[in-house]
Parts: sequence; C-alpha cells; structure tokens
Amino acid sequence: MGGSRGVVVVVAGVVLAVGGCGGAADEANKAGGPAEKGTVSPTPVRSPSGELVKWVGGLCESTVALKNLKAESAADVKEIRGADERDLVARAGAIGYLSTTPSAVDSVQSSLEELGSSGVPAADRLLDALRKKVTGVATELEGVSPAVGVDDAAGSAADVDELVQSLTPPKPDLPALAEKDPRLAAAYERAEQCAPGRQPAGQETSSPAPTGPLPKAADGKNYRACADGACEVLVTSTADITANGKRVHVSVADDYVTFQSGGTLMQLGGAGGEAGFGNALKATVVAHDKDGAVLKFALP
Repeated sequence: MGGSRGVVVVVAGVVLAVGGCGGAADEANKAGGPAEKGTVSPTPVRSPSGELVKWVGGLCESTVALKNLKAESAADVKEIRGADERDLVARAGAIGYLSTTPSAVDSVQSSLEELGSSGVPAADRLLDALRKKVTGVATELEGVSPAVGVDDAAGSAADVDELVQSLTPPKPDLPALAEKDPRLAAAYERAEQCAPGRQPAGQETSSPAPTGPLPKAADGKNYRACADGACEVLVTSTADITANGKRVHVSVADDYVTFQSGGTLMQLGGAGGEAGFGNALKATVVAHDKDGAVLKFALP
C-alpha cells in the first residue's frame, strides 16, 4: 500500500504542475505575450519602386495601343470590303490603310524596346514574348507596298489585318501576373496608364473643337470656272474637274480628299494639303470637314 501512495503523489504532482503552467500561459497571453503556436503574422508588402511602377505603366500603355490598333484595323478593313472594288474611295482607303498600319505597329514595337528589365522574372518573360510577336508582325509588314491597294483593295487590306489581329498579349498577361505577385499588384495599382479606360499618350479621346461651317468657295460648284486653271470650288462627294487641260477626279471622304488624274493618285487629309500635277496644275485643300471640301486650283 505504501507504494501505491507514492504513485498517487507523483501523479497528483504532475497534474498540479500542468495546471500551474496553464495558468501562467493564460496570464502571459492576457498581458500581450507571444501568440499561440501555429498563428502566422501577415508579411508586410514592400512598396514598389518608382522604376517598377514606370515599367508596368509602359507595358500597360503599349498593350492598350495594340488593342486600339486592332479595333481600328478591323473597322477600316470592314469599310474597305464594303465598298465597290472599282470605286476610287475604296482604293484610296486601302492605300491609306496600307501606308499607315505598318508605321503604327512600328511605333508599338519601339515603345516595347524602350522598356528594360522589371526585376520580376515572370513579367520580363511576358515582355520578351510580346516583343517577339510584335517584331515578327512588323517584319512581315515591311514588304507590304501601298500600291497593291490599287489592284486588290479588299484582299490586300484583309491580309494586313490578319497580321494585326494576331497581336494579342501572351498568357498569362500582366493583370494575371499581378494577381500572383504583390509587388506587381501594387505597381499596377499605382500606374496611371493601367487605369480602366486610360488611353495611350496622344490618343486620349476628346470632343473636337467646333470648326464652324466650311468657308464659301468663290466659284461654288461651278466646276467650269476651273477651265483656265484658276478656281475655288466646293466638292461634297465626287466631281470631275478639268483645269488647264488636266482632268482630275476628286473624291471627298470624312478623313481625306483623293485626287486621281491618269495613273496618278494622291490622298490628302485635312486643310493645307497640296496636290501637284506636274507643270500643268496644282490643287490646295482650303478647308475640309464631314460636309465636303473647298479646293483651290491654280497654275504651278
């Protein structure tokens, strides 16, 4: 029996010791002591550097520029396809499209080349993949001649648009990467170029200032007044004008005025442009808007 009492004392002592430790731990917790085992304190997110914010903003700007380019290209080609292949406006539109689209792709390529390393491996891989894609399209467009738009307006424009539409950002894109990387997420949040609806510099949409009505043309629509090579006339759609023995077909669209004489085709946008027809004649766009164009013909 004596041995039995010894065991009881030992067990009781252990129980008392455990109870005492629990009480001390409770007091420590109440006093702001160490957290319970297994609790993880949140790791503070380091603020992104100014260089990373600038890098992310630059990539956002280039991405939006590509998105706008694709939308504009699709709209232009739809308009070209919808016109009569034999129509001068369709051919002029195709020539304009084939002339400006390669330079627009080159502009995006240049902006991507200006971006250095972000310091985030996944983001740098995204930039490298996008650069390769844009550079590949830009290289293919180098061999495109605007002149092919004269013989095959719709077909040539469609071929170029197919290349443009291939310019989609590789996956995962920047927003997807930002969801996984706190530093990228913070930089994405701070970069103004990444804000929804933000347009690349120089492409912000704004309401155009009112230009007022077209100025009155001295000769109105009396195209016969141009016979001696000197006149100022209004063209609202198309007109065949013979001036100083030179026959010129004029077509006015919202964005440009097209002149065709023989095998020569010229396209001018806005006021102030001048078309020359050798030593026989020159034509100046005095004013141009959605309602038509005032043109001044004169001897060179």
